[in-house]
Amino acid sequence: MEKILVLLLVTLAVAHAVPDPRGIIINLDEGELCLNSIQCKSRCCHRTSGLSLARCAPEASESSECSAKTLYGVYYKCPCERGLTCEADKSVLGFITNTNFGICQDANRK
Repeated sequence: MEKILVLLLVTLAVAHAVPDPRGIIINLDEGELCLNSIQCKSRCCHRTSGLSLARCAPEASESSECSAKTLYGVYYKCPCERGLTCEADKSVLGFITNTNFGICQDANRK
């Protein structure tokens, strides 16, 4: 019982010593390695090719290439910034193959 108590106290001491655990697994900044877009502050985990490592990237700006949504949580083109829409092919095949790219456009301008 004493060993378990000591182990628990050591674990709590180590956990308390970490200054801010956010940013290790979630809330990642641009350029940090990621596995899913949920981990990134920008909500875009981006890779340039199927063999490259994914990194957090900024959202696509107006007139930039974008992806509407991804099934896997990793984008080849980031989704648009807030207030913009991605005018892309929204077919099922494009969704599955992650090739549903388009251009970010202002939703209010028509």
